[in-house]
Amino acid sequence: MKKIILLICVVTTLTSCKAKKSYSTKKRQTHTVKVNTSIKPTQEGEAIARYAKKFNGTSYKYGGTTKRGMDCSGLVYTTFKDNNISLPRTTGSLSSYGDWIDLKEVNVGDLVFFATKKNSRKVNHVGIVTNVRTGNVEFIHASSSRGVMISSLAEKYWYFAFVQARRVL
Repeated sequence: MKKIILLICVVTTLTSCKAKKSYSTKKRQTHTVKVNTSIKPTQEGEAIARYAKKFNGTSYKYGGTTKRGMDCSGLVYTTFKDNNISLPRTTGSLSSYGDWIDLKEVNVGDLVFFATKKNSRKVNHVGIVTNVRTGNVEFIHASSSRGVMISSLAEKYWYFAFVQARRVL
């Protein structure tokens, strides 16, 4: 009987101790995003993306702007602030800041906006482009369910939720 209880304790302990998952764009990509890959990223755009990636894995916290937790606009605000660029703090304000650009022209450091609420095209989510390659645009954002992570516009969810891209650099 003691062996069975010990075995149950060991199994329970091993199954409950999960390592922190790192989420990325390794999901099956279902769409091709047409982009101009001949445009090279600027040094400023690369610095923005590099700094934003330091927050990868940070948990989501509404209104947060630190490694202890942040929301999507907090990630954008904090990243650009570190690079001496002052931006509005909210997603709604960011969605009309800078210059609108066609998705085909996005580059590293640009902002991408999404409408994630059902039956709505109102922007409520923002991310920073981290990589542009043939058929794909990757961006970093703070997901309310998974925290700061890198996703892809080629993923079905983000492909259909995409609303606009803006350049602030």
